[in-house]
Amino acid sequence: MGSHPILDKISQRMHKLENDGLLRQRKLSKADKNQHIIDFSHNDYLGLANAAEMVDAVTQGATIYGVGSKASPLVSGYSQAHLQLEQRLCELTGHEAGLLFCSGFSANQALIKTLFDANDVVIADKLIHASVIDGVKDSGAVFRRYKHNDLDHAEQLLKRNPNSVLMTESVFSMDGDTAPLFELKRLCEQYNSWLVVDDAHGFGVPQTPKDNSQQHKPEQDKSQQFSSQQNNSQQNSFQQTHSQQKKRLCDIQVVTFGKALGCQGAAILGPKAVIDFMVAQSRQYIYSTALSPVSAYLALTAVNLTQSQPHRLEALNANIGAFRQACIKHNIAITDSTTAIQPVIIGDSDKTLLIASKLYDAGFAVGAIRPPTVPAGQARLRITINAQHNKNDIAQLVDVLAALI
Repeated sequence: MGSHPILDKISQRMHKLENDGLLRQRKLSKADKNQHIIDFSHNDYLGLANAAEMVDAVTQGATIYGVGSKASPLVSGYSQAHLQLEQRLCELTGHEAGLLFCSGFSANQALIKTLFDANDVVIADKLIHASVIDGVKDSGAVFRRYKHNDLDHAEQLLKRNPNSVLMTESVFSMDGDTAPLFELKRLCEQYNSWLVVDDAHGFGVPQTPKDNSQQHKPEQDKSQQFSSQQNNSQQNSFQQTHSQQKKRLCDIQVVTFGKALGCQGAAILGPKAVIDFMVAQSRQYIYSTALSPVSAYLALTAVNLTQSQPHRLEALNANIGAFRQACIKHNIAITDSTTAIQPVIIGDSDKTLLIASKLYDAGFAVGAIRPPTVPAGQARLRITINAQHNKNDIAQLVDVLAALI
């Protein structure tokens, strides 16, 4: 290819990224095949990606449906596998309807670009995912951000912009902390706004939402608050059967299958009117080949395994506790996260890369996260715990990490 201004721009940008220590490149994963590497970098929190039941489901799904959708959902790509997965997701979450996509990024983009325009206001947590940020900007909607998990700031924006939409993640992908969903739902109801939750890192690995109502008192009538008794009795609303009739904590929920479910794909869950509108109007849905029926069949298997094999979640939670206790013992500074995502903030990008490289040489794969994914000066090791780790794996990782920091 000859000289061209775009190539010149690419060369200059790549050179700057490399000099700044921010150049991103693919690496061929060897952790699965290398018995000497213990992987603390992926999002397969429950260990379902390699489960025997999942491997069998691939063959079963392919035998029943074939391996490809062959068309968009509105032509002939919508199969019984897709319908059954949507129905099961709605049964577990209490939503009226669902719509499947090939990734969480495409699901968020489709949702936002289809529903919102210049007449709408979208309020989002400062640490919301890039797919939401890009989607809102592309939609033309007015975009307002509140300080991370800051209820007072969120309420200020809702008060100025009633009848709007508030978006948050349930579990934040780089920090591992959780959104105050009870309080956000109250505020949204108070200001007649929708709450949309990106549940990518929360679905399948439920935590009981915390109720911090005593710490935050909305300006308006407290009679709109739920009673503390109701809050204490309500367990995780994202992993419940519809027959329990427990109040959902969001109006629209985006779930992905590539984290705790160990496979691929995503779904938007919400009111039937919203889903019907998206089927009719979403360009991302209309003009894309449907999610493979094998992927849908596999995701349904994974969803059912989260219900029938609670020991996976129990093992995950035990391992999270073991990691945190070991870090405290070795005086390693950790965050308040109680989820599978356990960041260790290093600060400097080059140092973060160096420590991650030395950990790999010692037999441990961890994520090295740098700006712009995280704010400048907050480069970190993103350590993810899963149900298949054992106490010895965790103890060895922390021993080596303590020596490197």
